Amino acid sequence: MEQEHKRRVRYAGTHPRRFEEKYKELNPEKYAADVRHVMERGATPAGMHISIMVQEILDFLQIRPGQVGLDATLGYGGHTRAMLEQLHGQGRIYGLDVDPIESVKTTRRLRELGYGEDILTVRLQNFADVDQVVQDTGRKFDFVLADLGVSSMQIDNPERGFSFKVDGPLDLRLNPQKGVTAAQRIKEVSEDELAHMLEENADEPYAKEIAKAVRKRLWRKRPLETTFQLRETIEEALSFLPEKERKEAVKKSCQRTFQALRIDVNSEFEVLYAFLEKLPQVLAPNGRAAILTFHSGEDRLVKRSFRELERAGIYAEVSKDVIRPTPEECVRNSRARSTKLRWAVRAGEDDR
Repeated sequence: MEQEHKRRVRYAGTHPRRFEEKYKELNPEKYAADVRHVMERGATPAGMHISIMVQEILDFLQIRPGQVGLDATLGYGGHTRAMLEQLHGQGRIYGLDVDPIESVKTTRRLRELGYGEDILTVRLQNFADVDQVVQDTGRKFDFVLADLGVSSMQIDNPERGFSFKVDGPLDLRLNPQKGVTAAQRIKEVSEDELAHMLEENADEPYAKEIAKAVRKRLWRKRPLETTFQLRETIEEALSFLPEKERKEAVKKSCQRTFQALRIDVNSEFEVLYAFLEKLPQVLAPNGRAAILTFHSGEDRLVKRSFRELERAGIYAEVSKDVIRPTPEECVRNSRARSTKLRWAVRAGEDDR
């Protein structure tokens, strides 16, 4: 039976603007030249994620054939693929992710590149439970990578609610099948609790004003269920600012507010605490760990943990200074600008 031909989604104007209309970017294998053109402009194609500081990570991890490693945050799989290439078909990498939507796509993509179950194992699991992987396999890791950033695929998809730039449900869950949405969470917390959340998770200078505007909107029974409705509320909260500085202030407060809600909804600090506490237990002697962070709260936790455990003799060495992406990489990928890399080396048998 002849398969029915499906036409692409129609869109207004000369170029698609909506996520679901970007049929070329959403099919990178079929439209490689178009995707490459988007990347050359320093933009991230819809539905894709450009891995950050890949070479710096490989330089530190020093992966060798036969080793066993962990990508604690699989995402789009770019870092995983680069690490797999270093194994030259010998060894194994475990990839963890809590996103049931994107992990399936990434697994399929890596399988099609020839990385079978014999060398790549993907588990739908939170990296806070990294110790369970070692318990199941009986083998500690020679190298571990954790990229704490949200993947571009999640940010770009309006159905996930991660961006204030496109309208969609105010969700923000990394696993949309578990937990409460950001919209639900806002209704649960008091004005003081929301203000504290914005200050603690994102250093938001207008936390009290935004929390008050949110509570006022809900009290008046105006809906607060979408990303645009939250953005509108933040605009109302900052309406007292001079007009010439208001636009930029609203933009930055939107970024921080969405970040604070995402951290809260996904318990990101608690997850990171658990991971950092268990990390030495899952690293083999002389094992290497690299962590990419994207805001000051995360970086402080990683820096403190690494230095305390170095003083205790658990880590033989840790990065003294934060490592940042090169200016050239930031030009190619604007989402790399806030990235910080820190690393640690587990003490060997002779060091303890």
